[in-house]
Amino acid sequence: MLLERIHHVAYRCRDTRETVDFYRDHLDMEFLLAISEDRVPSTKEPDPYMHVFLDAGQGNVLAFFEIPDSPPMGRDPNTPDWVQHIAFKVKDLPTLLAAKARLEARGIEVTGPTNHEMFQSIYFFDPNGHRLELVADTSTPDMLARLREVAPAMLDEWTRTRRTVRQAAWLHSREFGTKKLEFMQSVIQEDNDGTTPFVG
Repeated sequence: MLLERIHHVAYRCRDTRETVDFYRDHLDMEFLLAISEDRVPSTKEPDPYMHVFLDAGQGNVLAFFEIPDSPPMGRDPNTPDWVQHIAFKVKDLPTLLAAKARLEARGIEVTGPTNHEMFQSIYFFDPNGHRLELVADTSTPDMLARLREVAPAMLDEWTRTRRTVRQAAWLHSREFGTKKLEFMQSVIQEDNDGTTPFVG
């Protein structure tokens, strides 16, 4: 494989100090280093910036740019808030619940825990409007093997139909409060057009 790992992921921020403080105080990230220039090294464009790097654990680095001479930050109005996000893994479910309690005690609105079966998640936003996810892994080797086995067929069917693909619908049956049998019955009724039935 060509790639070894993600070196860093970079996003824009509104205020560097506020951003560093948020990730340090709420997610225990260490502030590693900063870079600042009047020109962009890759394009040579004049655009003064502050570039900061934070330790996200296990060699993972989260970085931010503040670019004060550019128009204010915006977001893609055609993409829902829940789509683009950064997910960080925590040790276990008790750690996830403790993080939720700590964030809420500090006035941060938190969604979840949400049961994705192979992991549990909570969601919240940083000061820049970036959606964050904390994840506690609850997967098993068998679960991951089943998901990997059906992934190619799911991609093929989605590419062909652009309709919901059902082979992994069991992941959210408990979150949606629906039993697997009910899923299977509904899928049989819905898939009379020849799409692949749900395999739970």
